[in-house]
Amino acid sequence: MHPDAASLWQGKRWTLAVLLAALATVGPFSIDTFLPAFAGIAAELHASPLQIQQTLSGYLFGFAFMSLFHGALSDSFGRRPVVIVGLVVFTVASAGCALAPSIGALVFFRTLQGLSAGAGIVVSRAVVRDMFPPDEAQRVMAQITLFFGVAPAIAPIVGGFLFVHLGWQAVFWFLTLVGGLLLAANWFLLPESLHPTQRQPVHLGHLLRGYVQLGTDRRFLLLALASGVPFNGMFLYVLSAPAFLGELLHLEPTQFFWLFLLTISGIMGGAWTSGRLAGRIPLARQIHIGMGVMLVVSLLNLGANALWTARAWWALPPIGLYSFGWALVTPAVTLMVLDLFPQRRGMAASLQAFIGALANGFVAGAISPLVMHSAWLLALGSLAMMCVGLVAWTVAQRWDNRAREAG
Repeated sequence: MHPDAASLWQGKRWTLAVLLAALATVGPFSIDTFLPAFAGIAAELHASPLQIQQTLSGYLFGFAFMSLFHGALSDSFGRRPVVIVGLVVFTVASAGCALAPSIGALVFFRTLQGLSAGAGIVVSRAVVRDMFPPDEAQRVMAQITLFFGVAPAIAPIVGGFLFVHLGWQAVFWFLTLVGGLLLAANWFLLPESLHPTQRQPVHLGHLLRGYVQLGTDRRFLLLALASGVPFNGMFLYVLSAPAFLGELLHLEPTQFFWLFLLTISGIMGGAWTSGRLAGRIPLARQIHIGMGVMLVVSLLNLGANALWTARAWWALPPIGLYSFGWALVTPAVTLMVLDLFPQRRGMAASLQAFIGALANGFVAGAISPLVMHSAWLLALGSLAMMCVGLVAWTVAQRWDNRAREAG
């Protein structure tokens, strides 16, 4: 922690949480707001389906790649400069997307968006642990998780509205406005939470040693998988929403909001519960409960879809319950990840975000197109994402128990 953390933020804790949460949502919001505009972009820019897919792939690649470096840079130069530069680049890139005269230019600016959008989610996690002791950090992280999880759910609604009424360029002008507002807010409000004595040397050898240290730490990798992969059990349904809701559940576009309403409600409930549990039960116990909720819901969802034809009244609530379990797990696991290497919290947040981004990109590019037209396959894919996280968590706990017994 910063030795003067108590004096860095004079306002209420929740106002800082809102500022950091807004930073964390830039990445997922930028992915999903433009998904409803795919058809309009393809028609106006005369782009093939493969070229349109490249606008998503370029963003995800840039996001994942730069996520490796945002945190490490913030460990050396401070949290605030990395956030400010990231928001400047994101705002310029969003305007470039809106003005793009060709599909090639759009892919370029989308990639630039991806390279800059990850700064918010990576650095915001490090800031929380810089400024708050464990119990308080869990409460703030729970609030951030709420906004982070809500963003993928409401982004397609916002993007669809803007596309239908104002055209696809309006989606990117909206993101330009968001970037500009966040830039102004963080310029005036965001404190520098990394004390000068805690900054890491700026040279390649030190950076590489840090990546090797974290990348070869089994517990770090397992916890990063436990926090990053289960999100896709919920995200898979968001990515597949047009086929799942329209083709399989036969809902009208005006009824799509039910998926997002249930998802948001689950996330809000899980995040609120996580904040209430802070300091009352051990983090490991909270993670067990959340994992248990996701496992039971996923198994029941798979069984129901195997036995019956999916209907909205019973096929949608499990997604909300799964979201509750995910929001209960994520703040606790993220704190464990950040506390493994207190001197390299920014780098730890970077690698955690990188692993999550790789999982998101793989699900968006490979899994969702394969399963979106089958309710049973969607349920199976969601269960698989959850099981990856559960196995990673279980193995990490067993290693911890053996280490304690040996010590």
